[in-house]
Amino acid sequence: MSGDPEPGYVLRPITASDWVINDQRYDADDPRHVVACVYDADGGVEVVWLRDLQLETRYQTASEVLAAVAQAKDPSRATRPIVIPSRPPLLAN
Repeated sequence: MSGDPEPGYVLRPITASDWVINDQRYDADDPRHVVACVYDADGGVEVVWLRDLQLETRYQTASEVLAAVAQAKDPSRATRPIVIPSRPPLLAN
């Protein structure tokens, strides 16, 4: 046992060319358990999102889809606002 927590999202193969992404926080009979369906497409994969994640619908690989979900849902990705200096408008000559 490594001591690492169970991953929040996992990519599970359904067939040789189809996968689902599951959210491990929910039971298998909970509709929130399935996050997305991923299908082989010409030159990559296409995603049907079953949760509102505002992510792309095409990726190169199914693993990239899983990484995008993990990054989108990672609470540590939030950053402090970027300070934009305020300056008075330039005077016309």
